[in-house]
Parts: sequence; C-alpha cells; structure tokens
Amino acid sequence: MGESACAMASSVLFYGCKASHRDKSGKPDGTVMAVAYRFKVPTEMNLGLETLPKAVEDPQAKPFPWFALQVRTQHERGVAEFLRGGGFDWFLPLYKCRKRWSDRVKEVEVPLFPGYLFCRFNPNDRLPILKTPGVIQIVGYNRQPVAIDESEIGAIQMLVGSGMASQPWPYLHVGDRVQIESGPLQGMSGILTNFKGKHRLIVSISLLQRAVAVEIDAALVTPHTASAEQREARSYAQQPLPVAI
Repeated sequence: MGESACAMASSVLFYGCKASHRDKSGKPDGTVMAVAYRFKVPTEMNLGLETLPKAVEDPQAKPFPWFALQVRTQHERGVAEFLRGGGFDWFLPLYKCRKRWSDRVKEVEVPLFPGYLFCRFNPNDRLPILKTPGVIQIVGYNRQPVAIDESEIGAIQMLVGSGMASQPWPYLHVGDRVQIESGPLQGMSGILTNFKGKHRLIVSISLLQRAVAVEIDAALVTPHTASAEQREARSYAQQPLPVAI
C-alpha cells in the first residue's frame, strides 16, 4: 500500500456546521453552511480489517484422540449426523447382512458395534458430546473418558474400506496373532481362528470388549513376531528339565 493510501486509511472525515454570514452588528444572521474537518488517526488506532490478527492453522497439529460413544440402540446414524453438523470427526463402521421380513429378504447395512460409534474430540470440552441427542455416555473408567488406540481404529477402518465381508465376533482374550502379508488388508494384524472350515481374522477393540471377524485366506498370513516368541516360550516351558542325580 502506498504512502497516500496509508494516509487515507489513517484519517477520518468529520462533518459539522458553522455560522457563515453576520449582520452589520457582527451577529450571525442564521445562515449556516456544512464544513468538513479531516482528523488524523494515530496508526495504532487504525481499526482496518487488514490489521486484525488472522487465525493460523498448524498443519502439524496433532488431532484429538478417538473415543467410543455409547448411544441408544438404532440411533447410531442419527447421532452420527448430529455430530457431523457440529463439525466433529466421527466413525460409524457398518457391515452388510441379510434380514428377513414377512414377504422378502433384504440386504441392509447395520453397525458393526451396535449401540456404539467413535468420535474425535477434546476430552476437556466434552459437554457438547454429552448433550448430543441419543448419546448415553462416553466409554471410560471412573467417569473419565478413555481414548481408543489409534491402531485399533485404523484396523477397523482398513477392514471396512477393503469391502471384504465382515461381521461382529465375540471378543477374544487369548490366541495367536498373525499379520497379513498381501491383499487389501496387507499389514493388518489380528487373531486367526477357524470357523466352519474357513479361516477368519479377528480384529478387536479392547476398551469395548468387542471384535470383528473377516474371512481370510490362511496362505496370506504369517505368525506375528510376538506370538511366535510366546509359542516358543510355552513349548520350552513344557519340555522336561534334566535332573541331576
């Protein structure tokens, strides 16, 4: 901006009126005229919009963690839409299943974790979440929200995004972990089980004590390093120890 433009931006015109004509005795005759005065405004008082501070978004800012929300059954989508309107980042994993009505069978999408969905938010400002219609509570311990592990949410997102058939599964506490080496789920790890002659990979959400199963070709997986070490330790512990006589 040039000097003249700056000068114009830092000055204000004030309009008023003053008596202009006087009679022979020197008194005003009642005629008035408009007069403009230019008043210089100090630079620090300039209130132009260009001087207002601008919000700077840090691209490196770490996002808020994921939390699980317990919601009213069959209200998961409504809660998700309300959160969307509030600008929150939410995740409602769905899967396809066949439901039978009196006259037909239809394939529908239903929540993988009925009564739950996931949302990113500031745990120190959780009142807007708790006031959302349909939300029962934020899952946690001792009335304190507990964040969901990013890797667990990432695994569920990868599973849903793969398009492979999946379904809810009982939560497993123990079992050998495997890692998928190829295919759309490459890099994902979980527990390998056998159900009705087919192999399934079990992916769990620890905090919810819930799990999801997806059919997988056993040839695509390899034992997880930790599981291999645990099996070796178990087999070693079961070996008879020599006894000195």
